[in-house]
Amino acid sequence: MLLAALALLLTPVSRFFPPGPLNRVGDAAAGLLLALGAVGLQRILSRQASCTLAGGFLGGILGALAARLLASLAPGQVWGSAGASFFPLLAVGLIYVGATVGARKGSGLSLSSLRDAWQGTEPRIAPKIIDTSVIIDGRIHDVIEAGFLDGRIMVPQFVLSELQQVADSSDSLKRARGRKGLEILQAMKGLPSVQIEITQEAIPEIREVDLKLIELARRTGGKLVTNDFNLNKVARVRDIPVLNINDLANALKPVVLPGEPMRVFVLKTGKEAGQGVAYLDDGTMVVVDDGRDHVGKNVDILVTSVLQTTAGKMFFGRMVAPETLTDEEGAR
Repeated sequence: MLLAALALLLTPVSRFFPPGPLNRVGDAAAGLLLALGAVGLQRILSRQASCTLAGGFLGGILGALAARLLASLAPGQVWGSAGASFFPLLAVGLIYVGATVGARKGSGLSLSSLRDAWQGTEPRIAPKIIDTSVIIDGRIHDVIEAGFLDGRIMVPQFVLSELQQVADSSDSLKRARGRKGLEILQAMKGLPSVQIEITQEAIPEIREVDLKLIELARRTGGKLVTNDFNLNKVARVRDIPVLNINDLANALKPVVLPGEPMRVFVLKTGKEAGQGVAYLDDGTMVVVDDGRDHVGKNVDILVTSVLQTTAGKMFFGRMVAPETLTDEEGAR
């Protein structure tokens, strides 16, 4: 519909442009080509961030100025008749190179970066953008309080709206999670090492919250802080830096190798026959062979294998009598 309207509008307009008035078929073809070009250009530009467009525009201007400078330094008398065709090609090439380089570097273009460059100061640290899952999880408050995360923390308005919807849910479990998230966010605002910023950028052209977060991180040059598995994968595919709280927790877990002794509390029975299940203080799951009959008791085990999963590590062990452990193993 839009293409047809543009074609009807541009058909009479095309009569006023070189190479001169055409017949009706030529006018219609010219109008259709202009409409296709306009719609294609609109779609391409709508997908680009404002900083990318600004960078491309400034780069194109610099390329045009460079071409004009070269033309003034080497007047046409020096080049002769060849200069009449050479300099237009040179100008087009420099404008293209300038626009391309400017668009690629435009993601880091902002008033703050220009001010820092002018004042000779160091650029600001990239902001951290948090999503709903990491707010509800709550561990980010402890990470910030421990000093492992500081600087500017951005909370998009659409994430805050999603968190409020969860807090107003008719489901009691979701309602409790949402209210917990709001409490965590309020507690984070009181931490001196971070500046919580509620950004109003809505990104209306994108509907999905995860894609909004990725686009916001791309526009601001920020890092995503999330626990969401799918968001983590999509962001990494699009070259967006991600800080995953689960990855941090797994990296901080103590290294346990097969053959090491361990004392655990068997909490429940396992899925397989004779198995018991225990948990370490950090939540790591330990499957104990022949531990079914020792539910509710502390037992000594030797780790037999370690399994790495997407949710973290799992340990497998077999029960041993305390007296069978060597002095060195018992000291551990």
